[in-house]
Amino acid sequence: MNKKNTKKDNSSEIEKKKKNKTGSEKNKKLAKKQSRFLKWLDRIERFGNALPHPATIFAILALFVVFVSWLAAMFDWSAVYPTTNPDNLLSFKVVKPFSLISAEGFRYMFVSMTDNFINFPPLGFVLVAMLGIGLAEGTGFIEALIRQTVVKAPERMVTMVVVAAGILSHLASSVGYVVLIPLGAMVFIAFDRHPVAGIAAAFVGVSGGFGANFFIGSVDPILAGLSESAAQMLQPNFSVNPAVNFYFMLASAFMVTIVGTIVTEKIVEPRLGPWKKTEVDVKGISKLQKKGLKYAFFAFLAVIATFILLVVPQSGLLHGEGSVLKGPFFMGSGLITAILIFFFLPGFVFGLVTGTIKNDRDVIKIMIKAIKGLAPYIVLVFFAAQFVFFFKRSNLGIILAIRGANFLKAAGISGILLILIFIVFSSFMNMFMGSASAKWAIMAPVFVPMFMLSGYHPALTQAAFRIGDSVTNIVTPMMSYFALILTFVHKYDKKAGIGTMIATMIPYSIFLFIAWSLLMSIWFLLGLPLGPGGPLTM
Repeated sequence: MNKKNTKKDNSSEIEKKKKNKTGSEKNKKLAKKQSRFLKWLDRIERFGNALPHPATIFAILALFVVFVSWLAAMFDWSAVYPTTNPDNLLSFKVVKPFSLISAEGFRYMFVSMTDNFINFPPLGFVLVAMLGIGLAEGTGFIEALIRQTVVKAPERMVTMVVVAAGILSHLASSVGYVVLIPLGAMVFIAFDRHPVAGIAAAFVGVSGGFGANFFIGSVDPILAGLSESAAQMLQPNFSVNPAVNFYFMLASAFMVTIVGTIVTEKIVEPRLGPWKKTEVDVKGISKLQKKGLKYAFFAFLAVIATFILLVVPQSGLLHGEGSVLKGPFFMGSGLITAILIFFFLPGFVFGLVTGTIKNDRDVIKIMIKAIKGLAPYIVLVFFAAQFVFFFKRSNLGIILAIRGANFLKAAGISGILLILIFIVFSSFMNMFMGSASAKWAIMAPVFVPMFMLSGYHPALTQAAFRIGDSVTNIVTPMMSYFALILTFVHKYDKKAGIGTMIATMIPYSIFLFIAWSLLMSIWFLLGLPLGPGGPLTM
């Protein structure tokens, strides 16, 4: 019996060794694949770091447009543009390129440079909106609101609230990255959960859910302004309001919250393993801040009630003729004014109660500080505006749009397949250029008119772009806050590197891409509007 048992033991040990050998070989192969992947990421990082400043890129692109416009005029790269005459009959118009390397072109560039900068649509929208958002941020109102929302969450709802708070943080430019993401780690520790999972959950809400929101944020006017400029290449009076994607954004916010929660709890957190308990002080907000939030909430309700009275009744001053959506509240820059008031008044009340505002000078100082924070953006806009308006004046955008639309029609690509291809393309572009507004400034003049000529409204093109831009935000080293997030992870995992970040966040990218593509497909097939004044088709 002993000999038999010995033989069995020996055979079992041999089987274990074989399994271990096979397992080690698999691990080596897996390690090789991982190293190749990390090397690829390192190449992308080196390439991104070698690129000039975005403002310089736009300056180079503007010069490139000047040169290409000259080539286009020399070789007569014209296109036939379908339009309607005063009798509403279909006719055709020949669009010819305008050379910026000519006497007339030089005069145009010399005279229009200042006007291009001033009339660049996102500039005014952002400056006005940031007066209100900046005050709310400067008084500590937004940070206190985020802290109160997260720390007070029931245990079973912690992940969901962290992700949702990340989406909500889009209302302020950098609060989510700087405050909410490290706070997510501390909240998870308070519930004896892995802090890196808390960072991942907050990160997916702040950055992966960039194309979703529960309210209109500061990025919406920027993207809408760029879409409007691009659409006006075909229709000079065309307007795109900042809320054009709001219905889809709201549905997307719930979708991102659900997907982010499931991926965190079912994939990311189990992979990270158990967390060794440590004492970390998770601070909420003070009694004075709670009092400030209380009165700020009353101020917010007062603003809501006032706007309802002004917008909903037919006799309201902001009610449109025949439709609320055609009124001053939604048309033109009305919504920007509303955003200013929505943030300014609650932020002002919060500041008065908490003492961060003692007099009018404090209000002005906070607003000046908010505008100072936009200095890099303003410099960027100057060069971006030249590129956009040079591109528009050269007629290259219209010619490319017409030829591109003809190619898509000839290839038989249309409908949801066209939208999904564009989402993939936007995701790919995001791996090399982090700024959403910078990418859209380049892409909108080509793709918005192209999709319009294929029968699709700019709202649809913009929504598809935002999906693609969002799902790879959390895995691209080109994202400006990527290094900061890695620093947060290092606090809890000293061995963590880019590979750790990518491996942790890739599941979110995959499942967000699948879920968002399905949501867009269903939305498209049902023919639902994307937002106020945002139909799917022209």
